[in-house]
Amino acid sequence: MEKPLENIRVLDLSRVLAGPYCTMLMGDMGADVVKVERPGKGDDTRGYGPPFLNGESTYFMSANRNKRSITLDIKNEQGQSILKSLVTRADVLVENFRPGTLDRLGFGYAQASAINPTLIYCSVSGYGHTGPMAEVPGYDLIVQGEGGIADLTGDADGPPTKVGTSQADIVAGMNAFQGILLALLSRAQTGQGQKIDIALLDCQVSLLTYQAGIYFGTGKSPTRMGNKHPSIAPYETFRCSDGYVNIGCGNEVIWRRFCEAIGMTQLLEDSRFATNADRVENRSALNQILDPLLQTRTAAEWIEILRPRSIPVGPIHSVGEVLEHPQILARQMVTELQHPTAGPIRLTGNPIKMSATPPEIQRPPPVLGEHSFEILNDWLGMEKSEFQGLVESGAI
Repeated sequence: MEKPLENIRVLDLSRVLAGPYCTMLMGDMGADVVKVERPGKGDDTRGYGPPFLNGESTYFMSANRNKRSITLDIKNEQGQSILKSLVTRADVLVENFRPGTLDRLGFGYAQASAINPTLIYCSVSGYGHTGPMAEVPGYDLIVQGEGGIADLTGDADGPPTKVGTSQADIVAGMNAFQGILLALLSRAQTGQGQKIDIALLDCQVSLLTYQAGIYFGTGKSPTRMGNKHPSIAPYETFRCSDGYVNIGCGNEVIWRRFCEAIGMTQLLEDSRFATNADRVENRSALNQILDPLLQTRTAAEWIEILRPRSIPVGPIHSVGEVLEHPQILARQMVTELQHPTAGPIRLTGNPIKMSATPPEIQRPPPVLGEHSFEILNDWLGMEKSEFQGLVESGAI
């Protein structure tokens, strides 16, 4: 069956992570993604490392599969002419330059939509294209701090802490992907393209959900609580005799089963722990009882006791343990490809599982400029002699 984004042409002017993550998802769903890169340098992340595999950055490869790469100097007059021609044939353009940069080069939304009114133009930036901070450059680390996420992460008596992945970039890429899909649906109804303005900071604020609700309800900012949940107890990480385990009693039925499983039914009669609200209020007293008890067995033993009783429980896995786990492998969340220079590589899979039109990983991350002529021939019908002239002029 035809892929959901088959025949959708994507012009990817983005680099680093947020934009490339978005366009990678589009490529997985069948879009023809053309990654435009600087001649001789390419995406910044081609230099991020170590590690490198035969000179190829594992960082770059993690977010750029299912794309074709063309090198194009968009400050060069001939390069701009080529880019303009590509814009006229694109369905989607994705960029993450600082707001105003592409306008000055003649490829802002107003200019691009004038030559292609059906174009869906997605801009990803730190703070968006409106507001007093629009022109400030934004990076994942900075925005995790400004968006409140870092202030909520870490131990109560420790420093604010960023999330262990580039969460701000990745969430922005996901929202960009969703916005583009919605715009494609809208275009199918109206025939018109539109601009999508995704800000990393907006995306961080959208993740605050119930933490924002705490502030709106009390007027006080919630604070760091380590692995504890501000509104549920017990719902946190507990020390065992050999490590740690996560236990989550998300409702009263689970709480009852938990008390029975650990041999502490007397807790069910204790008025301090009668309801979830009571347990949150008396969390310290509850943990004084649970902590020493849970340290009497290993994490595996507690999982063996709790999981068969449908009590949410799980170990703390390292990245390596995750990527070798039977469940992860069964769900095709690790895929293997042959790269032209790096050799055999493994990448994370696509989490969107569809019965009729599943995502498909067909192309390894491209070598810089690997498909330049192929793209210009496919999209513009360019002959080899004309392409060679562009190479000699420095445009390609």
